[in-house]
Amino acid sequence: MSGLCGYLNLAGAAQPDDAAAGHARAGGTSLAKRCNALARLDTSPVRLLTGELCGLGVAAVAGVVSVHQEPGLLAAVLGRARLDGSGDALARRLVEKWRTRGPLACAELSGHFSVCIVDASTGTVMLAVDRSGVHAMHYQSDPHGLRFATSAEGMPHGELDAQSLFNYLYFHMIPAPRSVYRNQHRLLPGEYLLYRHGRMERGVYWRMRFREERSTPFVAMKGQFLGALREAVRLAADGTERVGAFLSGGTDSSTLAGLLARPTPTYSIGFDVDGYDEMAYARIAAQHFQTDHHEYYLTAGDVADAIPRIAAASAQPFGNASVVPAYFCAQMARADGVTRLLGGDGGDELFGGNERYARQAIFARYEQLPSALRQVLLEPVLFGLAGRWQAPLLRKARSYVEQALVPMPARLETYNLLQRYGPAQVLDAGFLASVDEAAPLAQLHACYWESHGLSQINRMQALDLRYTLADNDLRKVTLACELAGVEAAFPFLSDEMLAFSAVLPPRDKLNGTRLRYFFKHALREHLPPAILRKKKHGFGMPFGHWLVTDARLRELAFDSLASLKPRRIVRADFIDRLTTTLVLEHPAYHGTMVWVLMMLEQWLQQHTTPPRVAAPTDAAEIAAGPAPMA
Repeated sequence: MSGLCGYLNLAGAAQPDDAAAGHARAGGTSLAKRCNALARLDTSPVRLLTGELCGLGVAAVAGVVSVHQEPGLLAAVLGRARLDGSGDALARRLVEKWRTRGPLACAELSGHFSVCIVDASTGTVMLAVDRSGVHAMHYQSDPHGLRFATSAEGMPHGELDAQSLFNYLYFHMIPAPRSVYRNQHRLLPGEYLLYRHGRMERGVYWRMRFREERSTPFVAMKGQFLGALREAVRLAADGTERVGAFLSGGTDSSTLAGLLARPTPTYSIGFDVDGYDEMAYARIAAQHFQTDHHEYYLTAGDVADAIPRIAAASAQPFGNASVVPAYFCAQMARADGVTRLLGGDGGDELFGGNERYARQAIFARYEQLPSALRQVLLEPVLFGLAGRWQAPLLRKARSYVEQALVPMPARLETYNLLQRYGPAQVLDAGFLASVDEAAPLAQLHACYWESHGLSQINRMQALDLRYTLADNDLRKVTLACELAGVEAAFPFLSDEMLAFSAVLPPRDKLNGTRLRYFFKHALREHLPPAILRKKKHGFGMPFGHWLVTDARLRELAFDSLASLKPRRIVRADFIDRLTTTLVLEHPAYHGTMVWVLMMLEQWLQQHTTPPRVAAPTDAAEIAAGPAPMA
């Protein structure tokens, strides 16, 4: 599966990609070029549909796209979606519902999808993506009309957006609604765009609605959960001759591997570095479920080989290092004849599996103490009278209170690398003057408090669905699979699983500090005891260790950072300090920043010639991205 792209032309004679060209060329050559760019990683067939004022290009294998054309109208649904329980004639039936319900017709679609309807007769375009943001949609308007595509590779490339590059250094990816290119934007999960004659309106057709009080007995909920999960796995595997699964040895990947038909092909990556290898747990799960298991031990040389390929395949700068082991898993699967890989992404976020949930619950306990006790006794003693004492217990108490006093969600960012170093110490003064340093945290704050009044665990879940999943973990897995020529699927993110999580009481997600309380009880008879007891680790990669011990990988990384210096984004003296001192002091911690900067430079080398960076025009645009137009 590759993607779709298209346009609506309001100028009359040429599509907005090539305003000087005649209609035949505009509907063919330029659109075909954009569509072929979407298919650059695989052999998906390209199909072009054009009308008098509009065009649509689809690059996709059979079974993952539905298109519909009638005079003046083009429509497509990309992905494994269903409408009224069926995937037949999907685009046509969606158009019928859209004519009566408008963009809210998207709420009747289930599954993972990107959607476009282009009605040239009324000068209208509707775009939408699924509830979890498994699929993406980029768009850009100008006086000629609207362009859109499921990837930035299917859009015209222009000036780089300075705020987006800053956001990348903060988040290690670029979260929606921004794009790396100025004036291009993206839809959020569960969101639509309605374009009418140059006026744009973004809206929400779906949002997670939490219900925090238990209304169903635990035993009945267990049955509902297992039924929904089995159905999600069945649908994710449906229509494919050979389906496999990532297998890290964690609860999510092990659960999926055990629910697939046996013998399921499973794929794991190991690291010959102390503290990183989890192959033992993957083997426990593989043996328990009798899977057809495949293993590969990743080396520093493998990583050096993969870095340029991953940077070239990334539509935007992307700094999640776990994409490398995911890519090698997908390569093994492809060589084994697997065409679709199931990932366990979403399980942590939906059912309370992230360690930070428990950690933040401990900090929240301090907030529940009477204010008089905190402000009159504890804090004056810890930071006043005993402030100069360095006893280990007092230091820990002060650290605990200092972090507990930071309000959510800013407390989640206390370990943020860019904040720890200080933006002024890392970034070029001219570049820093062109961005809003407070914008990333303001974006997190707005998302977190959309769920005002809910429990902390559910507010964190809402935040993670957007920032940890949609623009990070899902992009990681889909990028790795696309590069290897395999389709990715995410059963935990089915509509039914999202709905179940929304009504699961907070104590069933996080019971005190016990993670995945309901999940583990519901799957007690399914998972091996060792898997249920293990702590989460995942596909973390020992890049910092290899950076110190492997000359070839170190040369690639440090040469990349040296090439980044003249771009005037990162301070040259910070790069020198990072490579000569900091990495040696703490390879794992500072190696993460080396990776993030290296991947930025690798992306710039392969996607910009020469790079042009445009600053945002005003503070409102910086903070909020594209504002909806009435």
